[in-house]
Amino acid sequence: MPGRLQDKVAVVTGGCSGIGLATVRRFAEEGASVIIADIDEQTGERVADEVHGRFVRTDVTDAEQVEALFATAKSAYGSVDVAFNNAGISPPDDDSILTTGIEAWQRVQHVNLTSVYLCCKAVLPYMIEQKRGSIINTASFVAIMGAATSQISYTASKGGVLAMSRELGVQFARDGVRVNALCPGPVNTPLLKELFAADPERAARRLVHVPVGRFGEPEEIANAVLFLASDESSFITATDFLVDGGISGAYVTPL
Repeated sequence: MPGRLQDKVAVVTGGCSGIGLATVRRFAEEGASVIIADIDEQTGERVADEVHGRFVRTDVTDAEQVEALFATAKSAYGSVDVAFNNAGISPPDDDSILTTGIEAWQRVQHVNLTSVYLCCKAVLPYMIEQKRGSIINTASFVAIMGAATSQISYTASKGGVLAMSRELGVQFARDGVRVNALCPGPVNTPLLKELFAADPERAARRLVHVPVGRFGEPEEIANAVLFLASDESSFITATDFLVDGGISGAYVTPL
């Protein structure tokens, strides 16, 4: 049977690790031609070979490189059907507002929020012209909830992704373009492992609030991205799609 993304063309930013890598593999399994965007050239080429796709080294904060990324997808495969704008960072110097400096604030905003703006701006003309497309922007459950163990710029950037996705989903709905914000809970990725290895107490404080009692796996989030990318979600746009193990719905969790 044909896959759920058979003959579709998908671009994934941050495609060399974590949720991005799991999604690249899932998209390829379902028949998509996948373009992997990342700054990790060695891994990018290897992953592209694995999925029979294409790697384009891309600094997602650079407008010209982002435009070239989507132009490459269009020229190589003839369309751009799915854009998973997923690249992001969560550095240790992004902490409480009382200790986070302006340089750390701006760096996180550029990578997590400005890059999504640039990717949406670059891909929308292709999707509007072809009268179809699905854009999935990675936000977070922290865009919906507050945390006493704050990463202030990360949280603010994801709130911006959520609001921007909602607005674009409304604005371009009648052009056949769907835009949704993916809101993962804590996920077992290199980013999370790096953060929590440096602060086990912070990890423990987060895990106790997840009703299912564990962090998510990248493959579980990739399945949600696949749903939003496919025609199975054809009536879903301008929404925040939570995949969080119940954390955003919990008042207290099981003992």
